Amino acid sequence: MPTRGGLEKKSTQAVVNGSVPAPRRTSQLPRNSIMGNFRDDEQDFGNMPELSDEALRPIRPDDQLKLTEAELNEEHTRILTTRNPQAAENIVRYSYKDRMYKPIPHIDQLAIHFQLDGNLILRDSDEGRRQIARDGGEYSIDDDEEEEEDIQTTIAATEIDEDAAAKEGDEDEEEKSQKPSAVVSKTKKLTNQFNFSERASQTYNNPCRDRETFVEQTPRAVFSDNVSQWAIFDAYNEDYDLQQKVKEKEQKKILAKKDEEKKKKFVAVDLSGDDMAKYARSKAASVSLKIIERMINQNTFDEIAQDFKYWEDAADEYREQEGSLLPLWNFQYELTKKLSCTHLTWNSQYSDMFAVAFGSYDFLKQAHGIILIFSLKNPSFPEYIYQTESGVMCLDFHHTHSNLLCCGFYDGSVAVYNVADDTKRPKYQSSARNGKHTDPVWQVRWQKDDLDANFNFYSVSSDGRVVCWTIVKSDLMYHDIVQLKLEQAVEEPEEAVPLTTLGCGTCFDFNKQQDYLFIVGTEEGKIHKCSKSYNNQFLDTFDAHHMAVYAVRWNCFHPKIFISCSADWTVKIWDINYKVPLFVYDLGSAVGDVAWAPYSSTVFAACTADGKIFVFDLNVNKYEALTEQIVVQKKRTKLTHIAFNQKHPVLLAGDDRGNVTSLKLSPNLRKKPKVKKGQDVNEGPEAESVKLDKILALIRDPDDTKSKAVPPQQQIGTTPLSATS
Repeated sequence: MPTRGGLEKKSTQAVVNGSVPAPRRTSQLPRNSIMGNFRDDEQDFGNMPELSDEALRPIRPDDQLKLTEAELNEEHTRILTTRNPQAAENIVRYSYKDRMYKPIPHIDQLAIHFQLDGNLILRDSDEGRRQIARDGGEYSIDDDEEEEEDIQTTIAATEIDEDAAAKEGDEDEEEKSQKPSAVVSKTKKLTNQFNFSERASQTYNNPCRDRETFVEQTPRAVFSDNVSQWAIFDAYNEDYDLQQKVKEKEQKKILAKKDEEKKKKFVAVDLSGDDMAKYARSKAASVSLKIIERMINQNTFDEIAQDFKYWEDAADEYREQEGSLLPLWNFQYELTKKLSCTHLTWNSQYSDMFAVAFGSYDFLKQAHGIILIFSLKNPSFPEYIYQTESGVMCLDFHHTHSNLLCCGFYDGSVAVYNVADDTKRPKYQSSARNGKHTDPVWQVRWQKDDLDANFNFYSVSSDGRVVCWTIVKSDLMYHDIVQLKLEQAVEEPEEAVPLTTLGCGTCFDFNKQQDYLFIVGTEEGKIHKCSKSYNNQFLDTFDAHHMAVYAVRWNCFHPKIFISCSADWTVKIWDINYKVPLFVYDLGSAVGDVAWAPYSSTVFAACTADGKIFVFDLNVNKYEALTEQIVVQKKRTKLTHIAFNQKHPVLLAGDDRGNVTSLKLSPNLRKKPKVKKGQDVNEGPEAESVKLDKILALIRDPDDTKSKAVPPQQQIGTTPLSATS
């Protein structure tokens, strides 16, 4: 076949090979391919218009790189070789056998670029025979020979002429038709474990499935009614009411959101990425903020602070037997407006800190309780707040560990708080399993550590028990000290079973010099002298008052003198060796609390239910109080408790409206004993005891004994009793 130049030869060769090359642009073709087999001197691209075919003219695009001939003819090839270019050569290693370094002669330089493991198995192999046997067939060499013979017979049968097949008849045709069927039945195609198929598509088609949904039948009801104007009006009213209820709910939600936003303003915002917020939540920041708050309060209450430091009543110089009380700060808290101040106590270490217990004396309106710890440096807000489920009736700070605060509750339980702890929960608390009182706890008092150096405190309750609580490791242990019993005035028959009636304890106090000795006041008006060593009997009993005893206090300097107050309007001073009171003062109203001054053995104060505070000094006036001042201005407000500060001339007074008022004593009410030159300062308490003894010597009869009693006719008004008639 004649050819036209080299192009036709290449094209025919490409067709014969079975592949058609992709068309190439004329600009990409080499010169020899464009002009055929013309000579180089005959090819002139500059004289392209001489070409007969305009389509073969090369056109250079504008964006094509202008490369030189050498750059165009340069070939870029990439060949994959079995040699690993990253393999190390001339490696020398140390031979311990020859004790010298030797080069390693051979290193595997083979790099595998592609590897494919086949899945086909030879039919004659052991694995193939196992698969045939597993599929249920039997394998033998004779089967292979028979299959080959059948294939040859089928090929011979197909080459027979059609005319010869027609002459043989119908019988031969049936035999011929049966032979291929037999061959087909014998030659069953074997497949491997992967179900290999030669078909073009090997995708498994999922069978069609019907997807149905079950829907409950819509409920139906027959409704019939008469349409009238009033029916339409009622329907509109019902719809309008529903709309109004929806609007009210939405308004309530909006108001609730506003209240939450207002509350959040007073709470520190948790900003994880803000450094200032993290610093504000730290302990160092809380201390700094407290200092700043106290500085602001000092500027706000500057006048009161100046009075607290420097106030001296000039009128006391002209009236020697009179004094006055100056109101300083008023401590309030929002959650205690409906509660009563049930107890006051100063901290033993920090003279500016005191704790207030809030509960309710109305037994029909009992609610929650609160313990607040205030400081004179910040009268606007309490330093610590402890909320309790039951009303708090009493509390007391430990005398050496100022962070421990014990308290008694209305439900009969006692607890110990650690003020330095941030959990706001009691560290120790009694329950029904470990000796909880069955009635309200009226007073608690810390005592010195026992022989095992364990903390212990005492409590008295209306159930007639005086209990000692001991802190042992993490438990609160208890044992009863005294059970208060009433004396049976009515004589019972001999055959009757004796019934013991328990008394109701309301207050108690321990002797300052003799820790084992203490006195207990009861609701029946009696005062029992008790000891820690005797559990079943009293050392002595005083018929003190006609009504409940609210408070009993030992004198801070004299070991034999104590004072008591009661709801029968009286305050009485007692000697432990005499059954009759030394002094009796009628204050005209129920006396809620009485307290001795810590700086003088002859000064004491009392508060009454009519809102007055009385301050007495036996050394100045034995008959009347030096001051009688109304502290509460509102009507129907009762003073419940008072407490003297150990260091400053300040007196606290709490009322039944949740307020605590601080008062400063005038100079006539806080006279301290003068220490002479050469006299030891420690002789001050002894001097106070001697001063009180001199006053009592005027009252006592030296020939009087315990059996003798002072005539009760002399207990008139606020006149002290005299042993000489």
